Amino acid sequence: MRKSIIDIIPHSFRARGYIVTATILIRALLNFVGLAALLPVLYLILDNENIHSNSWLSYIYNYFSFTSDTTFVITLSATMVGFIVLKSLVNLLLYRFERDYIYSLYRYLSRNLYIDYFNRGLSFIKASNSAVLSRNVNVVCYTFVAGVLRPMAVILSEALLFVLLFLSIAIYSPIAAAMTILIFIPTVWLYFSLVRQKVNKYGTIENEAQRQKYRDVVETYRGYADIEINNAFSRMLSAFDKNIDTIVDVGAKNATVSTLPTMFTEIGLAVGMALLVSLSVGLESGEMKILFGIFAVAALRLMPSIRAIMSAWTSLRYNKYTIDIIHDANIERPVKTENSSTEKFDFKDKITIDSLSFHFEDSDSDVINNLTFEINKGDKIGINGRSGAGKTTLFNLLLGFYTPTKGQISIDGEVLSDQNRRKWQNSIGYVSQSVFLTDSTILANIALGCKEEQIDMDRISKAIEAASLSSFISSLPNGLNTRIGECGALLSGGQRQRIGIARALYKGAEILFFDEATSSLDNDTEQNINSSIVSLANANSALTIIVIAHRESSLSYCDRIITLK
Repeated sequence: MRKSIIDIIPHSFRARGYIVTATILIRALLNFVGLAALLPVLYLILDNENIHSNSWLSYIYNYFSFTSDTTFVITLSATMVGFIVLKSLVNLLLYRFERDYIYSLYRYLSRNLYIDYFNRGLSFIKASNSAVLSRNVNVVCYTFVAGVLRPMAVILSEALLFVLLFLSIAIYSPIAAAMTILIFIPTVWLYFSLVRQKVNKYGTIENEAQRQKYRDVVETYRGYADIEINNAFSRMLSAFDKNIDTIVDVGAKNATVSTLPTMFTEIGLAVGMALLVSLSVGLESGEMKILFGIFAVAALRLMPSIRAIMSAWTSLRYNKYTIDIIHDANIERPVKTENSSTEKFDFKDKITIDSLSFHFEDSDSDVINNLTFEINKGDKIGINGRSGAGKTTLFNLLLGFYTPTKGQISIDGEVLSDQNRRKWQNSIGYVSQSVFLTDSTILANIALGCKEEQIDMDRISKAIEAASLSSFISSLPNGLNTRIGECGALLSGGQRQRIGIARALYKGAEILFFDEATSSLDNDTEQNINSSIVSLANANSALTIIVIAHRESSLSYCDRIITLK
């Protein structure tokens, strides 16, 4: 597991990680020194004659020329308090450095996982569940840094403190050290033996239930109309209840496990105290006081350390599943920098589809087989065919989302590839059957991807006029600043399609792709949209339009119709 965790840590964070490790060790040393600073005061509490009988206290007393035991005790106590305060402040600063590292790493992992999933392309997105991907980006990355890395830091710090305390006790009192081993080591071993497998299982079960619950909630709200009409909510609710019952059950069991470290360490301390009292029979009173006091102080400080180690270990095991999720994402995969380019193809002649074939990775059967044709600049091309003939797949190839299995697509003789895909996509507009709309304003959706201060309002006006949206927008109290709801829920189907057309026109696209953009509309609305497309074509003879439609009547304005079989 350690190697997997190290693999996840980006190279740019590893050097800083070594510094963080050093700060953890320094904090452990400071905590140890802080505890050691209590020992002189402990000596004085147990026997004030130690001022002169103890070699160290006597040396300090004489070196600073104290003449009053009371003044010495007050000065020593004040120094101890001052040191503890200073130690605590330094500890806080070091912890803040560690905390900033942890959250910077979370930001990096979450952001890069978000980018990585997007960069894997349309095939990956379609094959995955968006709710699961969303949870991985938003929840799993945070759980990894908070539930795996932070507990590892706690284990490292507290384990070092434990070793230092134990060695100190062993030097001063081998009996107390032996008792520590006899009491706490079996306690820890028993705890780990009892909960190890359970915690692993709890974490895996909880993660799967959370994923299912996320999916059920997203699908319920997304498919409200169908779920309500088909009276399917009870089934969705049943699945939700099942998953949330699993989460509650596992969470309750894990919460119980989390309380066990306190119980185990307290029982161990009680047993140790009892044994110490039993073994101290026959010792002189002063010697017994010192032995009991040293063990009590050390044990009381060891208890939180052992408890912290056990709790951190439990958290680490419970959240272990996050390691595989992030590790599989290849988080340091280079980000495609061409996405920021605004360069466009200067489309002058034609698009050539040459011996094009394509099949999906999990299939040996070609969806498109040896397809060849040309689209000249200014053409109005219709594509139809039965369902499953490969119309949308052809579009995804033309849009650059898929890579041909065989053959190629060329624009003015330049083969479409990963290197020029961004340049090509900057030149085209795309209107699908379900136009993507964000839960924001009409303006933001037309100028999708543009910062508000960069939007060209003159171009917006021309785009909405060409898309026949002017009268609709002018009828709204807030005009272009009207919010349209999730997925454009507050708009009609035709209005959503017109916003998609306006978006493509605002972009200044030279080639427009319509992927069954009117198939879900009623006849009148479909005819209106088609009329708008014809008007666009008539207004700009250089505009190239490629349309998918089931019905040939929807392609009546096209120069040519290509039928896929």
